[in-house]
Amino acid sequence: MSDPLLVHYEDLDVGQVISLGAVAVDQAAMDLFIERFAPGWDAAYGAPDAMVYALWSRLAAEKAAGWAQTKVLAVDGLRFMRNPPAGELVRGRLTVMGKDPVGDEKGIMIAQHDLLDEGGRLIFSCLTRAVFARR
Repeated sequence: MSDPLLVHYEDLDVGQVISLGAVAVDQAAMDLFIERFAPGWDAAYGAPDAMVYALWSRLAAEKAAGWAQTKVLAVDGLRFMRNPPAGELVRGRLTVMGKDPVGDEKGIMIAQHDLLDEGGRLIFSCLTRAVFARR
């Protein structure tokens, strides 16, 4: 039987950049998000910070679905640089910043996550620490 978890601790290298994919900021979704979670926010300013975080979280979770990542320990150093307008295509990337083995069965990966707009400008970034299974 093959291992359904394709990315383990040993498969990641410090400095490696991994695409998290892309998602468009949908006008209808933004309007609904503002109505329910950010009342008073003017949609003319673009997606509110909480929605930007939700977009990143979705991309990161979808990418990690097949990884041998057992737990995210922390999300730190959140930086919200701009609020993308409706229709903007947002791209995510993960950069492996460091790795620490923890015994023979697991290790911790430290990563920087970035969301970029269509022009390559930074929208959002954060640091994460996650536990991965070792082979």
